[in-house]
Amino acid sequence: MSAPAADPVILLVSGEEIDVLTQQFRRYEREYDVRAATTAADATAILQRARASGQPVAMVVTDSELPDENVLLALHDWRTLVPTARRIVAIPISRFADDTNTLRPYLAKGKFDTYLVLPQGRRDEEFHYAVVELLSDWGATVASSEIDTVRIITPAATPLSLGVRDFLDRVGFPHRTYAPDSPQGQEAQELYGRQHDAPPTYPLVHLSSKPFADRPIIAPTSVRELSALMYGRPSDIDCTTVVDLAVVGAGPAGLAAAVYGASEGLSTVVLEQEVIGGQAGTSSMIRNYLGFPRGISGMRLGQRARTQAIRFGARFFTGWPVVELAPGVDGAPHTLITEGGKVHARSILIASGVAYRRLGVAPLEDLVGAGVNYGAAMTAAREMEDRDVYVVGGGNSAGQAAVHLARFARSVTILIRREDLAATMSKYLIDELQWNPRIQVRPCTEIIDGGADEGGQLGWLQLCDVRTRQEERVSAGGLFLLIGAAPHCDWLGDDVLRDEHGFVLTGRDVPTECWADGLPPENLATCVPGIFAAGDIRSGSMKRVAAASGEGASAVSLVHGYLEGLRVPTAP
Repeated sequence: MSAPAADPVILLVSGEEIDVLTQQFRRYEREYDVRAATTAADATAILQRARASGQPVAMVVTDSELPDENVLLALHDWRTLVPTARRIVAIPISRFADDTNTLRPYLAKGKFDTYLVLPQGRRDEEFHYAVVELLSDWGATVASSEIDTVRIITPAATPLSLGVRDFLDRVGFPHRTYAPDSPQGQEAQELYGRQHDAPPTYPLVHLSSKPFADRPIIAPTSVRELSALMYGRPSDIDCTTVVDLAVVGAGPAGLAAAVYGASEGLSTVVLEQEVIGGQAGTSSMIRNYLGFPRGISGMRLGQRARTQAIRFGARFFTGWPVVELAPGVDGAPHTLITEGGKVHARSILIASGVAYRRLGVAPLEDLVGAGVNYGAAMTAAREMEDRDVYVVGGGNSAGQAAVHLARFARSVTILIRREDLAATMSKYLIDELQWNPRIQVRPCTEIIDGGADEGGQLGWLQLCDVRTRQEERVSAGGLFLLIGAAPHCDWLGDDVLRDEHGFVLTGRDVPTECWADGLPPENLATCVPGIFAAGDIRSGSMKRVAAASGEGASAVSLVHGYLEGLRVPTAP
């Protein structure tokens, strides 16, 4: 049996305040290897030894002034050594005003994660709230889980096993992967044989809660099978039940509608074809969302919103895409049809968001799941250690993905067709990319070809300058595609009108021939009474997380108005 892994390091660095930091971090000593250093040189030596031995480093907490080196230079060196570690600058209150003015521009550029006032006494829980928040983020996005609520048994990293891992990451289920010849793998194979009377196929997914032998084990052929086992099917709703609000899509817009709808007494059902959180749920860190000064990962934002909605009574079904909409006539309920059953609803909010457009290079489409990924693919990022990785896309999602990938990859190159990122990416992200030594932006470039290495994984890309058409072949260990937005609404048929790009028309954008009594629909209402749209799927939307959340919440007030109208008969 292998020896237990070493506890992750929390490194404390200060000359004058090391006793204060050491006292404050004693509460973490049971589960972390808390180390102390009084100089930047000593801290660097500790990190070098940890890296050489393979011991993970979770966090570095440093004083804003060090006796032997400028703290910003030290932070740069430490990030190079341990790029996945979270970095906190603890500032004594006597120089907090001066130091924050100096450090603030570098915080915005991503040199470190946050600065905090050095605790002045015991039980400074505001300080430790920030520490635990960053440790939780580190554990969720980097470290192999110490807890295996779910065991995945697979001989190799296949597209399906990566898909299962990504799903479990995004729904917040701790999991670990084991080889079939490991003790855990052998136990799972034996149990599968007893439960199914058939030889196993991979991956095996062992839903666990001690003892493992009492829990089901499946060999899914899709992520949807696992999702259905965990969250049920739409047919679980009584076929005679008509809910007040059915939300299609569980991204920021759909989640906001679920929270506000359920909290205001509407019977609310949410259908999500993939994973709760939507496209935003793949973001490693959203730093400009209101109320989260240290940022929040898309995964955690989605999990918290789902928990909040469930608290008020909303029901969620994931893994079940809507395949057809049957609008009701003259106030009759609308029907959403999925392969897992039907949902009847008095009102519907379309919040199904957008998907990344396909690259359209056939050899690379064949390598999706084998080094080529659409979206940020948080799980796949961990597989990129010491590789040269390419990100295609110029939006915030691409920038966030590049920053996260740079924690693992040897280099990250962002490919864009434009001259620069100014028109498509937030300034804070552009600054962070510029200050990260592992990231470079290559403008006016497109991918025209690519292929696999001897192991069947992505091995190379053929790049082309869009101005000169000069080509270059480069080695590539990973490709992440975040290129534009294609709407998710083929299931709407012809009843709900869309623009020339496929986005749903609402409000004054609805053609005048569909207006009632010369008045346009409400601003989030479609041409079909009782059907609304919010978020990225809506024509003319802002394509930002906060904007989508606001639209989802606003749609609920329109739903209330529509439902009230159904209950009040109109004059003849």
